[in-house]
Amino acid sequence: QVQLVESGGGLVQAGGSLRLSCAASGRTFTSYIMGWFRQAPGKEREFVASITRSGLSTYGADSVKGRFTISRDNAKSTVYLQMNSLKSEDTAVYYCAAGQSRFGRVEYDYWGQGTQVTVSS
Repeated sequence: QVQLVESGGGLVQAGGSLRLSCAASGRTFTSYIMGWFRQAPGKEREFVASITRSGLSTYGADSVKGRFTISRDNAKSTVYLQMNSLKSEDTAVYYCAAGQSRFGRVEYDYWGQGTQVTVSS
């Protein structure tokens, strides 16, 4: 079992920045690929970014490339999402997730409770 707790959400003006954190506990943090997802009201949950176990490779959705950066500190068992140049369409509940690669794809087994990000225009 892995427990994930997000923090850092809040209300910010368009063009501003926020940094989300996700602290993990339980099983070995470095065993997991970490990802961030978001879900806006009335929409399905969507992928935002992910980072490999070592932290050497990252992936991001086209909608956030150049604005959001995912990183991890394995010594602290924490993954971060730095969000810059925020837009109103970034408003959503943000979730972190821990997963593993199976059959050529990443399957996320553990999810946090989510943190609300609201961007005012």
